[in-house]
Amino acid sequence: MIKSPVTDFEAIANYLRDVPFDVTRRQLYSAADLYEGYDPNHPATFETCYDTRVYRHFIAKGKQATDVNESLARTLHDHGVHIALNEFFDNHAPRLCVGVMGGHALRRTDKMFADIVRLSKQLTEQGFFMLSGGGPGAMEATHLGAWLAGRDEDAVADALSMLQAAPSFSDAGWLSSAFSVMERYPQQRYVSLGIPTWHYGHEPSTPFATHIAKLFENSVREDSILTLAYGGIIYTPGSAGTMQEIFQDAVQNHYLSFGFSSPMIFLGTEFWTREMPVYPLLQTLSEAGKYKNLLLSLTDDAAQVLAELRRFRDSAPGESMS
Repeated sequence: MIKSPVTDFEAIANYLRDVPFDVTRRQLYSAADLYEGYDPNHPATFETCYDTRVYRHFIAKGKQATDVNESLARTLHDHGVHIALNEFFDNHAPRLCVGVMGGHALRRTDKMFADIVRLSKQLTEQGFFMLSGGGPGAMEATHLGAWLAGRDEDAVADALSMLQAAPSFSDAGWLSSAFSVMERYPQQRYVSLGIPTWHYGHEPSTPFATHIAKLFENSVREDSILTLAYGGIIYTPGSAGTMQEIFQDAVQNHYLSFGFSSPMIFLGTEFWTREMPVYPLLQTLSEAGKYKNLLLSLTDDAAQVLAELRRFRDSAPGESMS
């Protein structure tokens, strides 16, 4: 429960000034902003970089802030980031934004990680731009693929090899190896958008995302990811969080919340029909009329994913998708 507001406006102003983040920020983060103070050659600097300082403050004040000054500071910060998101979409066609959802625990050595990298790379090269929750696992693979767009298969294989020495985000070298890939394969042409949160701040944000909308409020963040993926969402294997996103997305499509329904593409037939059989359930509910307007597809083939998303892009009524 939030305590009664402080009446001393000077004290409020001092609090807002002293938090380790800028409450007046009106720009999306870059990797350089988020990891300011981090030196990949000196891993201990991660403990004092900007992102870590903010996360420690967040935990110390409580994931659900009970102090009105802290609540105000976080709200002002997130409001500014949302303004920056709106400006980002003023310059990037929303219907070209494709989301990838999947597990944060997906290891860099997993075949699905490499599959997501190559799929994201192809989509980026075909004019889409990628969106994810901005963390590790399937999210990192999404942005790595976008980062490597325009490069050949040798570069992709080399980048994957460089990352595999630290397969999990909990491994030493996870972050520094990502920066090493970025240094070896620099790029400024392609964009991708990550929306991570300090609520899961123990999971480092991927630096491969060129634009990062890091937020404090996780519920707002989760809704934003699903809302902004106007061009469709690719669901890769995940667990409880991915399941939540599937049904939240299905509700938006059912009600045509934004005037249209976007593709829901499930990548991994075995996983989505047997290990976590949500696809047959959605099919049954859709056929029974319990869910309407769902554009469902299930595949193991990246070419089919590309075809589905291109078809949706090119059929958008009254809009230029190029």
